[in-house]
Order: sequence, then C-alpha cells, then structure tokens
Amino acid sequence: MSQPDVYAPPAQRKPLDQEILARKVPVVDFSEASADSSIVQDIAKGGQPGPWRWTGKRPTIRLTLLSTKALKFHAEFAIPDATFKDTGPVTLSFFINGRLLDEQRYEAPGQKTFDKPVPAEWLQAPGTNTLAIETDKIWISKDDGAKLGFILSRIGLVR
Repeated sequence: MSQPDVYAPPAQRKPLDQEILARKVPVVDFSEASADSSIVQDIAKGGQPGPWRWTGKRPTIRLTLLSTKALKFHAEFAIPDATFKDTGPVTLSFFINGRLLDEQRYEAPGQKTFDKPVPAEWLQAPGTNTLAIETDKIWISKDDGAKLGFILSRIGLVR
C-alpha cells in the first residue's frame, strides 16, 4: 500500500478584520442590489432597479453594527410635487431602535437630507439596530388606492 502524498501546511494569514466584513459605513443605498436584505417594512422591494424606492407610512431598515462610536442618522429622500399637492406640509419622525430621535416639518416638496447625531447608548454593538422614518400623512392614489409616503434613496448611520 502506498503512502498519501505529503503537502506543506497552507500559508498562515491574519483573519479578516470584522470591521471590513460589516459595512464600513452602515448605510442602505437603494441603488444597490443588496438593499432588499435590510428592509424590515414599508419600503418597496425588488421591481425595477433604480436609485430610490417609494415608502409607506413607516419605512424601517435593520443594520448590524460593530461599533456605536460617533454615529449620525443619515437619510436622503424626496417629497414629490405630485403627492405634496394633496398632502401639503408633512412631518417626518426619525427613530432609532424605536426611540424618537427627532421630528422635522417639511413645508415644500423636493430633495431633502436629514443628519443628526445618535446617542451611543441607543445603539447595539455588536448587534442589529433598526432605523425608521414615519410620515404623518400618506398620499392615497385616486386611481388604484396605492398608499405612498415619500421617496427614499439612502438611509443609515454615518460617522
């Protein structure tokens, strides 16, 4: 009987940095194909690829964090002219893990950005966290009854 071949042990490498495996900047960008995996509720899934998604009353995402240090809630969204004509000014409430971070009233349609520091003690790391934006008014289509909030492009936590 012959002996099995002898091989050298594989080269040793440093383990991958977990910070690299998780997103360096935990932000969901709806132009990315992987965005659907972060959606919890009230954000349109799949469909045509594009840089934004329609939302419902309380769009919510989940993010995994490895650190809670110096993070800000960041959202890029739009309040469309077409819905604003019927709803008028809207108030959006921004939540982290179910806690109200801030409320903002928007008196005009258009592109908007929201940024606000998040208290580190509100976040779980390592762990999963939820971010939500709730609108006080939903637009309802007279044609098909669709219920729409606003258009969301990016949402997450930035340094």
